[in-house]
Amino acid sequence: MTSLTASLARGALTSPFKRAGRPDATLPPDRLTRPAAPVAPGPLAAYGRICGFTESGPLPLTYPHVLAFPLTMRLMTGPSFPLPVLGLVHTWIEITPQRAATSVEPLELTVHAQQLTPHRRGTEVTMATEARVGGELVWESRSGYLSRHRQATPDGTAPDRRTPDGTTPVRATPERATGVRGAGPVTAVPPAAGGLPARAEWRLPSDLGRRYGAVSGDRNPIHLHPLTARLFGFPRAIAHGMWTVARCLAEAGDPSSIRSVQAGFRAPVLLPATVTYAADATGNAFELRGAKGRVHLVGTVTRQAGVSGPG
Repeated sequence: MTSLTASLARGALTSPFKRAGRPDATLPPDRLTRPAAPVAPGPLAAYGRICGFTESGPLPLTYPHVLAFPLTMRLMTGPSFPLPVLGLVHTWIEITPQRAATSVEPLELTVHAQQLTPHRRGTEVTMATEARVGGELVWESRSGYLSRHRQATPDGTAPDRRTPDGTTPVRATPERATGVRGAGPVTAVPPAAGGLPARAEWRLPSDLGRRYGAVSGDRNPIHLHPLTARLFGFPRAIAHGMWTVARCLAEAGDPSSIRSVQAGFRAPVLLPATVTYAADATGNAFELRGAKGRVHLVGTVTRQAGVSGPG
């Protein structure tokens, strides 16, 4: 935690001197690795409680992301990382477990910055994370983080986001993301957003961001207090996107049957809030809606053939 605190402090100091959107910006080639280590039971239990996971069973699908967060922050706050870390907004995530990992297995974690992408609201960076056990890849993810700034092409129009193969995906913003990035083109998430049947209602307290930040280490100011959130354009503190994904996946049934998860963040959840978890009969399409039906999160789960969710 000390190294994470140091990274956050470095990010606060260096962010004002970084200018997002530079045409010559490049990503650091570093691949940061945490040597194999067992999962600490206390922090895992605290994470499970705040996200709604059961105490037994495989490691929560989102937990390697949390364990690797100090590496991610160290890379993002380094002098060669081109974007200011303060105010970065998580826009999408794709998780691919190769097999179910257990809490007693020592995980080796690796993080690297994969690509920079022009976005109509700024610049988006893709961060990749891998978890290995004894050299075997057991889990991987890719996440998009948006640095908001004015972004225009020479003719004054907003650029399209393009995938590595040159195709133009569905555009996404942190407020209204309509797609999440897959291995190639962005994969569309449920088209009828807002139409899935309600399964549960959750009341989120005003201090959820601080509580989750204490468990995860993600103390981005947009999540902590109304005052610090206003500095980045939000009227109140917002819930962590990774908390919303984790809370939804806690309802998705046996994690060992899940082969991939894709989620896109459509609108920030202003705290406090009452939200509705909605999912189809299979549990393979889900979303999180606000009190007035505003969609905050959309996602899909792919499972082993013949296996469905809680229904």
